[in-house]
Parts: sequence; structure tokens; C-alpha cells
Amino acid sequence: MPRCPASLNAPHGRVDLHRDAAGVMHLRATHLDDAFWALGYCHAMDRGLQLILTRLVGAGRLSEHLRAGDEAVELDTFFRKLNFAGDVEATARRLTPRARAACEAYCGGVNHRFSRHGLPWELRLLRVPFAPWSLADLMIVARLMGYMGMAQTQATTEHLLVQWIQHGLDRVRLEELFPGRLGGLDETLLRQVTLAERVVPSGLPWGEAAVAFAASNNWAVSGALTASGRPILANDPHLDINRLPPVWYETVLEWRHHGRRRYAMGASLPGVPGIVVGRTPDLAWGVTYAFMDVVDSWVEHCREGRHRRGEGWEPFRQRREIIRRRRGAPVELTVHENDHGILEGAPREEAWLLCTRWSGAEPEAVAASLEAVCAVLEAEDARQGRTALAGLVNGTWNWVLADRHGHIAYQMAGLCPRRRPGVSGLFPLPGWDPANDWQGWVPPEELPRQFDPPEGFIITANDDLNALGRVQPINFSMGPYRSERIRRLLQERRPLTVADMQRIQLDVRSAQAERYLELLRPLLAARLDRHPETARALLDWDGAYRPDSRAATIFEHFYAGLIEEVFGAPAQGNFGPRVLAHLRERTPVLSYLFATLDRVLLRERSAWFGRRTREEVYRAALDKALARPAPPYGHDRTVRIGHLLLGDRLPWVPGLTRQVRLPGGRATVFQGQIHRLPGRTLTIAPSYRLVTDLAEDAIHTA
Repeated sequence: MPRCPASLNAPHGRVDLHRDAAGVMHLRATHLDDAFWALGYCHAMDRGLQLILTRLVGAGRLSEHLRAGDEAVELDTFFRKLNFAGDVEATARRLTPRARAACEAYCGGVNHRFSRHGLPWELRLLRVPFAPWSLADLMIVARLMGYMGMAQTQATTEHLLVQWIQHGLDRVRLEELFPGRLGGLDETLLRQVTLAERVVPSGLPWGEAAVAFAASNNWAVSGALTASGRPILANDPHLDINRLPPVWYETVLEWRHHGRRRYAMGASLPGVPGIVVGRTPDLAWGVTYAFMDVVDSWVEHCREGRHRRGEGWEPFRQRREIIRRRRGAPVELTVHENDHGILEGAPREEAWLLCTRWSGAEPEAVAASLEAVCAVLEAEDARQGRTALAGLVNGTWNWVLADRHGHIAYQMAGLCPRRRPGVSGLFPLPGWDPANDWQGWVPPEELPRQFDPPEGFIITANDDLNALGRVQPINFSMGPYRSERIRRLLQERRPLTVADMQRIQLDVRSAQAERYLELLRPLLAARLDRHPETARALLDWDGAYRPDSRAATIFEHFYAGLIEEVFGAPAQGNFGPRVLAHLRERTPVLSYLFATLDRVLLRERSAWFGRRTREEVYRAALDKALARPAPPYGHDRTVRIGHLLLGDRLPWVPGLTRQVRLPGGRATVFQGQIHRLPGRTLTIAPSYRLVTDLAEDAIHTA
């Protein structure tokens, strides 16, 4: 860990720095902008590699500075199309004076460190040149934070739905997966679409520099239910943890505001100023991904470089990108765009192509988000905090808040498109009809939100929260399982303490498994004679995904077999075995859609079952699972967390690699998902755990 100076000269005065016994950096300044300046300095000092790699990934410049292979070019092409480094001037014009000052201070701190001490040793060895950190780099990080993981998965899922329709998936089966969300669906039109590949390349380890927000839990409990008499807030963001250093940078900022001492403590994100998850003396806040649908595609009728509008034809805007390579000839790329976003493919020949737009890329989204990270630090209660965080719209977020006055609140945030009535946004619409255009943004007051609910607590866990708003921004979610489990645990014990919240964060019991076990018990009892050991283990299982549990392994064999029986059957309209194998072995899509699949798998009768009953389908999957060897669940749950740049290509080296055994599953509070994809392992788990009681000036973290 680099040694830190005792103090620094910031733009407005001296800043004192020290690390506590846990290595957490404390920054004490007179002015908040000086605290942001010092935060930038510390991010460059301790997370310089993360900063520079994030910039290179998001700007599409890996080939230029690190490697010129095809995989690097493929990743650069993806991000050049998204243009995360674009619209700098448009964003800058929208910044408030407060946000601009914070951003300029932060960039100044980053550049002060790099200019005096150089880049990290790994980048010096690779001869990566230093370029000052700028507003464009802040935008890259903000957009990556909002897009990677969930918004990207939303886009990929909608793309896959078009593929499935072209494969023969019928409307009846689609309605079972997405009930009430098929507004605007035109299967005939979608079968005409020529598709292009849009999944982020998974084979490049450096892709891990892009933060992937995968899932999370957060909840707040009223002081009426706590031992201290004040609210308690808990949050554990679930990210891809397969990297060192970790995503978050924990810190404590101190400054003076109107003559009194202020602080903010919690997790910051290297690359941008502010505290993403944490608290001040007055307010605590935590975040989960909201699953708001803010990515839409339109079908564009194209020919000769133009697209149809009404009865006429209009040209696409063209953006020329040159991907320079460290060794080898540069690659030239032409990106076609219109008001519906980025075109997939080239519009030379007559064709129907998809154009895709993400609201988080809008200049106002980035500018508003940079203002929000400043405003929340000055909020004095949950109402003010909710208003501030409603402006953090670079992605889609569930913010849960608690204040020292005893209030708790929830606000969904994001630039939610207002679509024409009856349209969900889940499927592409004809682009030539202006009625299908976005019609502005839904204001925060219409999005799901709560304030001091009667039950005394608020929970979000990537579940469907549409019922809490005047609009329905969620088309699919990760299901109710984690939220149900947290609710049950909160109701079991009173009064609640910080220790209770910490125990809940470590809980590995699955409400999803319990739901299936209710249906499986009669079938298991009838199989005790044929499979006494495995049937008994599953029959007696409590649904906990512990490393020593053989029953968890058996259930996972059953669940994988059930998906294969239903969705992988080679019947007309099903995914089929080849498509299912591709999704399982080469993408993490099924891990995000499992609750959508459960809508079918838990039905008593389904078109997906063909002529079989649910019991017949379950019996087929169960018999195969009970006959398989069942080692303890943790036997292949050891993952190697590698160096951010070098991955796990080196032998075990202290500080560069680490091995951990991961408990939990897809639907447990302590989420643990391992996807061994080509070229890398995707490991979804709690990246940070925070609990804070508003009765004390402290946070409890891991």
C-alpha cells in the first residue's frame, strides 16, 4: 500500500491525510472541493491502474496502448460505437457551478499525483503515456457505471428476444415469460430484421476494468423497530468481484460547511468524485440496480445510406472512428446514427436493421448525475436526500435512505423514457412512425418511491417494484426471492441491531429453492427406495447454500435439468439445445433471467411443457439429478481473484492474486454466482457490505 503524505496543498488550503488501522483513507479539508481534490489524489495514488484501465476500456483505446489482438479490437469497436467519451461540450454546458467545481477539483487532484509520481509500475512497463484526467474521463466512468452489467444485459436480452422470435417462439410462450409486457410486438416485422452481434466480448480479461453492476440488496429500518431508537440502513452491492484491487475505494471525507464540521464516509468509485454508498452526520444511503427499462431499439427500414421517415427518406449521421493498434495496421470504423441511437450494421443495401438508444448516454444524464453526487452530501434529511439522488440518472438505481430524524425513504432514479400508451419498450417498434418515439422523460414523482411506510422498513433487492409508482418502468427483474428472505428475517427479531443486519447480509438460505421444494417433496418421498441417499438429502434440506451442503448440489442439478427439459427441448418454438447451451456456456444472461424463467417453471400447466404436466417434467429432471454424484456444494466454488491487468495468468503471488470459496447462490441474500465463460470467470458476489445506525457516527463495513 503506497505511503501517503501527511498533508497536501490543495487549491483552497491544506488537506490532512491519514490511514486508519484498516487502511481506510481519511481526508480532512476546510472546503468540500479540496476534499474532492484530495480524493482524486488518493484514487490516483492507490487505484491509478484502475483509473487508467477504465479510461482505456471506455474510450475504446486498449488496442492502441496495451494489445493489438483481435479480442482487443473487438472490445474497442464495441465502446467506440457507444461513444462514451463523446458529447463532452454538451455535458459541460449542462453542469451546475457546484458540479463543475467538484469535477475540476477532482481532476486536479488526480493530475497532481500522476504528474509528480508517474503512472503505476504496470503501465510504465508497458510504456503507456500519461494524459491528464479530464471531464471526458469522468463521463466515461459515469457511463460505464450505468451501462455495464444491467443496462447492457437489458439491451442483450431484447436482442435475444428478436432472435427467439425469428427462431419460432410464439406469442403464447412469450406471454408466459413476460405477461402484460408485449405491447407493440409485431412478430412479422421482427422476422424481417437482420441482426448483428451486440454482446460485449467476454474473452478479454481487461474488460473487467469496466465496472459491472450486477445485483444488490439494500434496506432501511425505522427507529421504531431498532434497539437504538434510530433508523438502521444496510447495503451490499453485488458485482463481479474477480479482480484486485476491488471496485470500491473506502474513504472518510471531512470539511466545513456554514461553520460546522461535516463528514461523508463510505465507498467511492475511482474515476469520479463523491461517495456512492455511505452516510453523512444527517443521512445514510444505499443503492441497488433498478431494472428500469431505459434501452430501446427501433426497426429502421434502410437503403442507400438512408432510413425511412413517414413517406420520405432521411440520411444517417456518420461518425468515423479509427482504432489504432500498438502493433499492426489501424482499423477504420464508420458508425451510423440517428435520433433512435446507433445502427447495427451498414445501411447500404435495402434491409431492416435495429437502431438502439440508451437514456444514460444523454448529456443531461451525466451532468445531472455529477450534480447529484454533490447535492446528497449537503442533504439534511431523507426528503432532501431523495430529491438529490433522484437526479443520479446515468443508470437506473434504487436508492434507500435513512436520516437522523427517524425517517426512511425510497426513490427509483433514472431517465425513464415516456413511451406511447400500451407500449412496454421490451420489443423494437417501427422507427418510421413518429408515434413510437420517446416522448420525454418520466419525472421522479411518477417513478416508484416510498416515505416512512407503515410496516417500518423498506427493502429493494432487484425485485419488481412497479406497484410503488404511477408508471411501470420494469419489464423483467431478478424476482422476489432475496426481498422475501430479508423481509422474513426482519420480522423474526425485534428490536433490531447492527449485528442483526450483518447476519442478514451473510444469509445463504434461498426462498427460490424453498418454493421448488414444496412441489418436490411428494416426488422425493416416492423416490426414497430408488435413491435413498440423494432423495433424503434433498428432502431434509433447509434451502441453505453452504459449502458443505450436498443437497444444494443436488438441487442445482435438478434446476439446470429442469431448464434443459423445458427450454432446451428440440421442439418447435423452444430455444432448443444449441441455443440454450450457448446462453449457459458463453453468456451470463440466464443468471439475470432466472426469475423470468421461473414464471414458466412454477406454473401448473404451460405451453412450454408441451403435452406433459408439470409433475412429468419435474420427474424427468429430478430422476436425472438424483442419479448424479453429489459432492459438497463448495467443492468447485473456489475462485481465483486475479490482478486487474494480469488476471490470474501468474502463479499465486501475495497482493496480486487471492483464492476464496464462495457460498450462496443466485437467489440468496449473500449472492454467489460463478460463470466460467470463455477467457474469464465472472464471479457475482457482495463487493462491499455496509451497515450504519443513525444513532452513532460510524459505519460498519466489509
